[in-house]
Amino acid sequence: MNDRMTTPWGELALARFPEDPRDRLRAWDASDEYLLRHLQEVPLSGTVVVLGDRWGALVTALAAHEPTQITDSYLSQEATRANLARNGVETGAVRLLTTQDPPPGRIDVLLVRVPKSLALLEDQLLRLAPGVHEGTVVIGTGMVKEIHTSTLKLFERIIGPTRTSLAEKKARLIFSTPQPVGAAGPTPWPYSYALPEGVGAVSGRTVVNHAGVFCADRLDIGTRFFLGHLPDSRGAQRVVDLGCGNGVVGTAVALANPEAEVLFVDESFQAVASAEATYKANGVPGHAEFRVGDGLSGVPDGSVDLVLNNPPFHSHQATTDSTARRMFADARRALRPGGELWVIGNRHLGYHVALRRLFGNSELVASDPKFVVLRAVRK
Repeated sequence: MNDRMTTPWGELALARFPEDPRDRLRAWDASDEYLLRHLQEVPLSGTVVVLGDRWGALVTALAAHEPTQITDSYLSQEATRANLARNGVETGAVRLLTTQDPPPGRIDVLLVRVPKSLALLEDQLLRLAPGVHEGTVVIGTGMVKEIHTSTLKLFERIIGPTRTSLAEKKARLIFSTPQPVGAAGPTPWPYSYALPEGVGAVSGRTVVNHAGVFCADRLDIGTRFFLGHLPDSRGAQRVVDLGCGNGVVGTAVALANPEAEVLFVDESFQAVASAEATYKANGVPGHAEFRVGDGLSGVPDGSVDLVLNNPPFHSHQATTDSTARRMFADARRALRPGGELWVIGNRHLGYHVALRRLFGNSELVASDPKFVVLRAVRK
């Protein structure tokens, strides 16, 4: 959806990435608008850092100040590039960094779009804190439902005394006054733990999680169920762990079948870093590739034997099956004839309908009261 956002500096044409004419979700929300209105009255000078800008709306509006954007999302980064171009702004006007990159050494203005993950917020604020000084302007923004007492306590502990604004259109601003540098200490991430017994090839193995990765402190029940019902793959296969998260599924396949070549792919920089760390921590003998990207973009048609997928059904705060549908279509294109897509999902999501539409078939491999494992074959 390509729409126009009104800012204090004029209108901007903005869209999410990838553009989908069926997707009616905008590339900004009321919290972005609230922050930009407030910034009319704030002198912006020096190094401006924008953390968690979801689709590039903030840095596109502030491009004249040559801001630095820090994001965990490949799709957000690509949306930013597209939105800058859409509004006639040179990409070089905005410095694009990931959450895995070293942050700027000095930060004069820090703008934070509150992420869904409290752990990611903690990790990033701790990484950015050494660059914050007593004169730094620190402002957070988010929808009221995204800002909790725990959110404010993090700002208070890591940055300094914190207060909030009144709500406008269900959005709120957070104001923090920086405390002396180094008071908050180092980040506790990444976090490692040993997997429980009874989960196939990865029983007792180590999982490494960077902040913000789904279920970073424990094995979630859906993945545990999937690990118990993975295909018995043998021989030289090309396998993709699509939406790999911490990489435990792809690592399980690689341990069970050392001849497999496993591609770990996710749109989260934190996730792919976690998957690589998990794989290496377990000394897997096979060959693996780790890629941050938009699904299977760049993977040749008909080049894959097996795709394993636990698709997300949220895009930030919005519930949507658009990501799952794109992942399934990507898998069908990339699979060779006879290749298989295996999907884990909540029963109520009805993924079998989408799979039958795309593949012409969908088989129930396993189920419990909450989850189903489905198999579709590329004809």
